[in-house]
Amino acid sequence: MAKDPDGPPSSRLARLRKLAGLGAHLGSDALARGVKRLAGFDPSSIGKGTAEKLVATLGDLKGAAMKLGQVASMDPDLFPPEVRAVLARLQNEAPPMPFERVAAVLEDELGGSPDELFAEFSREPMAAASLGQVHRARLRDGREVAVKVQYPGIDQALRSDIDNLGLVVRTMALTHRALDGRKYFHELAEELAHELDYSREGRLAREFARASAGLPDIVVPEIVDERTSSRVLTMEYLPGQTLKTFLTSHPDNAERLRVSGLLIRAIHGAFLVDGTVHADPHPGNFTVMPDGRLGVLDFGSVKRFSREFFEGHRDVFHWVLEQKPIDVLTLVRRVGFTVDLPDEEARPLLEELLHVAGRALRTDDYDYAHDTMAPDSRKLFARHAAQFLKIRPPAEGVMFVRAFGGLQQNLRLLGARGDFRPFYLSLLPLLG
Repeated sequence: MAKDPDGPPSSRLARLRKLAGLGAHLGSDALARGVKRLAGFDPSSIGKGTAEKLVATLGDLKGAAMKLGQVASMDPDLFPPEVRAVLARLQNEAPPMPFERVAAVLEDELGGSPDELFAEFSREPMAAASLGQVHRARLRDGREVAVKVQYPGIDQALRSDIDNLGLVVRTMALTHRALDGRKYFHELAEELAHELDYSREGRLAREFARASAGLPDIVVPEIVDERTSSRVLTMEYLPGQTLKTFLTSHPDNAERLRVSGLLIRAIHGAFLVDGTVHADPHPGNFTVMPDGRLGVLDFGSVKRFSREFFEGHRDVFHWVLEQKPIDVLTLVRRVGFTVDLPDEEARPLLEELLHVAGRALRTDDYDYAHDTMAPDSRKLFARHAAQFLKIRPPAEGVMFVRAFGGLQQNLRLLGARGDFRPFYLSLLPLLG
């Protein structure tokens, strides 16, 4: 297949070359600022101008490279606020493809031009992300819809990124058994590759809607099958503000607390019903709707966990809320962890980690604006790295961390203060 001149670079070499150039720029910026760390580049040292370069490069590359940028933009501890604000554009403001290419994809996939397929179709995208861009449109029956159109050539670009990252993972695995992350990389790579199939995403949206049916304040858009294919996804348009836009309106604490509760219900609710979770919870994937409900978007990374993994974590949820004792070592083995440490070493480490993760549920006045659960967890891992490397979660744990780690980052972004426990307690009826 010939390379699309309007698409992202797709070959492994071309993408490596752009990333290498970006790495050199980042390193130069760090040196110019006097960063002298034996461990290497310190991301907190980069300036706003370099962040603009980072956004431009990753936005052009799209694919997995841009997804990594989206993840980085959500971590409050990784970059200064002004740099994070620039990186946040990667969530839905990538350089768009020309409308002519959009029309060509619609013709190839659905057999008609935008004017033939829709009563109205906006030429300008409302969002442009890592794998495709979204246009507002209207069906002939009057329904307002959002149409996601995949970038031509992004399939090869994504596979090139996966191959390049895979080489790094394999090299690390050869250096030491404890650094062998191949099964986790395989899980993540497989999930990323699945996101290329928009027909599958439509089915996952329905699964998530069924699992969330008991949550009337959570809205999942309906899928329009007759305007959906492997590279085009048409869904009900949900009006409202993304979390990022919502915060620019400077909502008061009560409203930020309310929206935080909706996020908790959106991510935990479906998981507690049948082990289904939205595993790509960046701020651009949630809409605060005018009627106060929360719209959930982008279902390419919805994960259904194994029964053992799901039921074990559901029991933990129940025990924590009812303040029952937890045998954490028995629990982690039940959900698929491999523990190559003596019990007397593993148990206190896991108990301390669980204690850190449960802070917000042990008080009626928790302040997420000053939350330190994530950095404290990282410090705990750093202090006991050799031991933690011998406590290995199952491969599906990657998507669990992506989902619930992303939720925690969004709660920190909202920065509400108050009693979060009632939001979790409201989900107990879902346990049956």
